[in-house]
Amino acid sequence: MRYQTKYDSFVGLEIHVQLTTESKVFCSCKNNFGDEPNTNICPVCMGLPGSLPSLNAEAMEKAYLVARALNCTLTPRTMFERKNYFYPDLPKNYQISQFDAPLGTNGYIDIQVDGQVKRVRIHECHLEEDAGKMIHAGDMSLVDYNRTGTPLLEIVTEPDMSLGEEAEILMHELRRIVRYLGVSDGNMDEGSMRCDANISLNLKGHGLGRKVEIKNLNSSRFVRLGLNYEIDRQSEILEEGGTVVQETRLWNENRDQTVVMRSKENANDYRYFPEPDLPPFVTDQPFLTRIEERLCELPLARKLRLINDYGIHEQQAEQICEERSTADYFEEIIALGSDPVALATWLSGDVQKLLNRYGVQASNSVLTPPRFHQLLTLLASGKIHGKIAKQILDIVFEEDVDPEQVMKDKGLEQITDPKEIAAIIEPILQEHSKAIEQIRAGDPKPFGFLMGQVMKATAGRAEPQAVQAVLKEMI
Repeated sequence: MRYQTKYDSFVGLEIHVQLTTESKVFCSCKNNFGDEPNTNICPVCMGLPGSLPSLNAEAMEKAYLVARALNCTLTPRTMFERKNYFYPDLPKNYQISQFDAPLGTNGYIDIQVDGQVKRVRIHECHLEEDAGKMIHAGDMSLVDYNRTGTPLLEIVTEPDMSLGEEAEILMHELRRIVRYLGVSDGNMDEGSMRCDANISLNLKGHGLGRKVEIKNLNSSRFVRLGLNYEIDRQSEILEEGGTVVQETRLWNENRDQTVVMRSKENANDYRYFPEPDLPPFVTDQPFLTRIEERLCELPLARKLRLINDYGIHEQQAEQICEERSTADYFEEIIALGSDPVALATWLSGDVQKLLNRYGVQASNSVLTPPRFHQLLTLLASGKIHGKIAKQILDIVFEEDVDPEQVMKDKGLEQITDPKEIAAIIEPILQEHSKAIEQIRAGDPKPFGFLMGQVMKATAGRAEPQAVQAVLKEMI
């Protein structure tokens, strides 16, 4: 980005989130990813004559929940329109969407960029039906209509970002939010979350320039790469005295560049008109109450609170708050009386390695909150040290047993009694008298050797500080 100091860049995103519901948004077909192609279809989602749509109430509730979490003004009376265009993956030749009265407007999402909280405004949230999936195989194009009619929430931001890195962070944060709320799995590789990006460049202080839309951004990394490529491309055009063409471009991951797809459409091109087969949706107090009850503390707010309340490192808080269940697990163990700093260190370190190895989340692992608390209590009391704790953790995960029981059954309790330690040290000193002479002559190196011999003799059970103190006294 050679000309970053000369031009302002304005980045906005249109993010599509597939909502997890049992059935599609306007019919009773299953909403399942990965089923056999063209098995979850019916006359309604295929647009056959005489079929009538019926609104999925759960999809509407989840859509409003996201809008509320994004601090939007909720529309009390919303309606649906037909967005008309022709494409092979759209069997009705129109998409049921929202235009005049989207369900949420004028919200915002907070993201953290370089340690600072940045607020990105949300223009609107609206619910629509998804299109089918095109599969290109050689000289053929295949269409899977299973995805047609699945509930899709579109979230449109204002152009408040300036770099691909900020857009990537926003995508990650929004994914965490929808997962926290339980409305979507946010899996971009399965198409559960997709993004189109809009980028505009102009001389500094001159406001928005011509807008270019980038499609085919199926990962947050591609969002970053695509936007930064466009910033460079448009900067060079402007630097050479040219004019940026308003158009839609595709991200080509094989060439790491954007390519022209078509000239940019306007809303008028779609000829929106009211959906005659669906009545307006009107919110009532019980509906709004359910929305409030389903809200939760969002990931960034929770992360900042954990740092402030418990004094844990930011990187640890980031890892713990990645999943709501892990953050709940963390605070449940704290409620049992565990030290937050020690807990965060173990959870984000050795315990996470074991969770990765066994392919489980902390919240549904055999290391239950009481067991984790028990392990930390054994450490804090001095009954075990860190090395033994790691051995115990391995056995807990392998055998599904309590840490204290492992300690007793395996004889792993730490030796702290000075008399017992002295009895272990005495024959070691007799065997290594030269080491004692060297230490007394001022050479400290053999001391570490003797420490190692004691730890070896006790299979690591002797408490190191106690060993050090007794060893110094006996030498």
